[in-house]
Amino acid sequence: FSVVIFHDDEKGTTRLRLPSGGKKTVQSSVRAQIGVVAGGGRTDKPLLKAGRAYHKYSVKRNCWPKIRGVAKNPVEHPHGGGNHQHIGMPSTVARDRPAGRKVGLIGARRTGRLRGQKKTAQDRD
Repeated sequence: FSVVIFHDDEKGTTRLRLPSGGKKTVQSSVRAQIGVVAGGGRTDKPLLKAGRAYHKYSVKRNCWPKIRGVAKNPVEHPHGGGNHQHIGMPSTVARDRPAGRKVGLIGARRTGRLRGQKKTAQDRD
């Protein structure tokens, strides 16, 4: 937060000292919020246990827990089933596949690791 150093009534300006130590001149007619934003640093503390994550997401939307497709049964997901947790088919799927089959990398142009370096305009010349 800033500290008001002085008001200049003749010019209609106010001098402020910023948290960085710098000084700034603003119009005296401008408005400002006083204090610090509430809830700052809330995400720094870890959730630590599943119950806290459950209550966090229960008020938001049904996006937790995220269960992998390979951990499900074959009637629940196209990647489910089998004696080991593996997809068992290419993970890429065409964009025009019906809903329910469209899981994995939908309409992928390429897959795998990015190899090599990108050429910039200077390298091409």
